[in-house]
Amino acid sequence: MKSHYQVLIIGGGTAGIMTAGQLLRKNNKLDIGILEPSETHYYQPAWTLVGAGAYEFDKTAKPMSEVMPSGVDWIKERASGFIPEKNTVVTESSGDITYDYLVVATGLVMEPSMIKGLPEAFEKGVACSNYIDPEFTWETIRNFKKGNALFTQPTTPIKCGGAPQKIAYLAADYFRKQGLKDNTHVIFATPGSVIFGVKEIRETLNKVIDRYGIHFKPFYAPKEIDVENKIVHFNHSAPEENRCVINEDNELGEKMIGDVDIQVPFDMLHIAPPQAAPKFVRESVLANQTGWLDVDHFSMQHNKFPNIFGLGDVAALPTAKTGAAVRKQVPIVVENVMSLINGKKAENHSYNGYSSCPLVTGYGKMTLAEFDYNNNFIPDPKLKRMLVFNSAKEHWRLWMLKKYGLPHLYWNKMMKGKNV
Repeated sequence: MKSHYQVLIIGGGTAGIMTAGQLLRKNNKLDIGILEPSETHYYQPAWTLVGAGAYEFDKTAKPMSEVMPSGVDWIKERASGFIPEKNTVVTESSGDITYDYLVVATGLVMEPSMIKGLPEAFEKGVACSNYIDPEFTWETIRNFKKGNALFTQPTTPIKCGGAPQKIAYLAADYFRKQGLKDNTHVIFATPGSVIFGVKEIRETLNKVIDRYGIHFKPFYAPKEIDVENKIVHFNHSAPEENRCVINEDNELGEKMIGDVDIQVPFDMLHIAPPQAAPKFVRESVLANQTGWLDVDHFSMQHNKFPNIFGLGDVAALPTAKTGAAVRKQVPIVVENVMSLINGKKAENHSYNGYSSCPLVTGYGKMTLAEFDYNNNFIPDPKLKRMLVFNSAKEHWRLWMLKKYGLPHLYWNKMMKGKNV
């Protein structure tokens, strides 16, 4: 194994593979290594559909060898630390690797233990999650017959922030189609204050919630799962003046103990686990105070070490962690790295926080939230070519884009280093 690379990339996920591919398209003689221990690469955006029985799990996976760009060294090893003053990455078992330029694209990791009882809930099959096992989510939805179907998410940043509500809409649609609506209470509980931050999308989603009769619970922050009694304990995260009043013996069986413990019983639980940067990142000098990679919000250049860049889920960028965000971040990082290689400054500061959330609202229905750092709704004008003139509204063509168009673009364009 080589011990030095011109460009070293940590992570063989969407951000790492795209960055390597686009760098090689700029200069196919670059000396690039990718640290990635996994043998399989997953197209995770489709896991929402897998969890609703609308997509095959096997189609979301490809061998890492098939997506690894030709011309890079695939280092089947796990990074374990940084010595940025010496341009060095420490690996678990293969020694140190040095670099001229480093791109950190590790993604994030699931941390269920940050919610008491959640690891046991997963272990015993009491909770399901599209983030961990979407096939089990579909099994759980299929087997559900009546009672409280509770969908929730943590207080930490998560990848694809809309995913916890997408599966709630699909489940509600499925229950309705199965004639279970009258015996079912679908609950969506979130620590956030609104269903979605972009006004145009929020207006549509409020109508979706009304259509399904979903119990929307803002300011609900899950803190503990009582596995034996099938109860989720929440903190109320609202300001004092916005605290709600809970009537005991209500139709959900919800209780409030004092003013800090809300208890919601469930017959089915889907939860997005708490998520964080990998431990070796969040405990390193490259992380900010919240444990995410400390990069400039507009150039993705590290704020302390100019020959280091970070992008994708691991980066401390105040926008949604999605593959769509990566699609816009990669060309900027590539241009900046190439500038440094050519003896110039990294002057591309054009990333505006673009991210996109394809919000599936039922079988055959979707709205597409595209937005920037300021939650401005910025739909792609090319959607009009699909005869979608207002992507804030539900449309079957957007569902087709989600199920067929986006996976095709991912495997055949993004993973090949092509601009999309």
